[in-house]
Amino acid sequence: MENEEFQKLVLGYFERIDKRFDGIAGKLSEHDQKFDSLSSQVQENTRILKALEHIAEVNKAEHDSMSFQLAEISGEVKSMRKDLSKVELVTASNWEDIVRLKSVK
Repeated sequence: MENEEFQKLVLGYFERIDKRFDGIAGKLSEHDQKFDSLSSQVQENTRILKALEHIAEVNKAEHDSMSFQLAEISGEVKSMRKDLSKVELVTASNWEDIVRLKSVK
């Protein structure tokens, strides 16, 4: 094999290797673009998730506040029922007194 043939053979190998590297570089560029796109999507999803977590915390606080208010109202209603029962007893006693007074006449 002569020097010129050897140089052509080696040059052919280098050209094929160069084409392979070009293909690999193109694929790496595509992967970089996909990675950048996914990275942007992950950042957006993270922002959305943080906003949803904040909303959930606000809703939890409002729920706790309403539960407290409901318990407070429930206590007030029970107290009002006791008071109403006392009023009913007093009213019944008053009616009994009225009936007695009418019968004395």
